Amino acid sequence: MFNFLEPDAEASTVPPEPTSPEAGLRPDKIRHLVVGSLETIRITIKAQHKQGYAESNDWSDPVPTGRPSEWFAIVTKRVWTELLSR
Repeated sequence: MFNFLEPDAEASTVPPEPTSPEAGLRPDKIRHLVVGSLETIRITIKAQHKQGYAESNDWSDPVPTGRPSEWFAIVTKRVWTELLSR
């Protein structure tokens, strides 16, 4: 959660998309990692929210990397991928 960015925000309200093997899709996960200053991370998370990709509260709290003024945050998203024919 990234509370100081959107203090009144709630958890994601986007329902998962239903799928079935007949639709030729399967759920998969992808993780996005952003690394930079706290301000750059805040701006990036806000931009992803404005584009409708990820809610601000879906991101982890920023974590210091051990380098001066460098932090990271991560978000995990569910994506739908086509089933591969074998």
